[in-house]
Amino acid sequence: MKKLSNVQQKQQTIVQTVADALEAQARAEIPGMVQCWFTVEYQLFPGSLLLYFQFENEPVLAAAAPDLLKWQKRLSTAMLKKGVVLKDMRKNLMFTLLGPDD
Repeated sequence: MKKLSNVQQKQQTIVQTVADALEAQARAEIPGMVQCWFTVEYQLFPGSLLLYFQFENEPVLAAAAPDLLKWQKRLSTAMLKKGVVLKDMRKNLMFTLLGPDD
């Protein structure tokens, strides 16, 4: 794996901090939320940022689906507070049953 530049390390720190904060909020507010994980290509940041909320099963995922937009807005707001503007917040957060290794 290629070593990250200083700028990419700062980007990674921002994303990790925001992801951890949102995961803590989501675990408290959404029953059945397992974990939050993300993928990002730093050379295409922030457009390539994909944050995933993983759920236990399909019924839990279906019950949480109406709140997706609320969580996308929370991600956008949290990133903006860190100085990162997400152009289309709907593309940066998804609810899924898949884990990071799937």
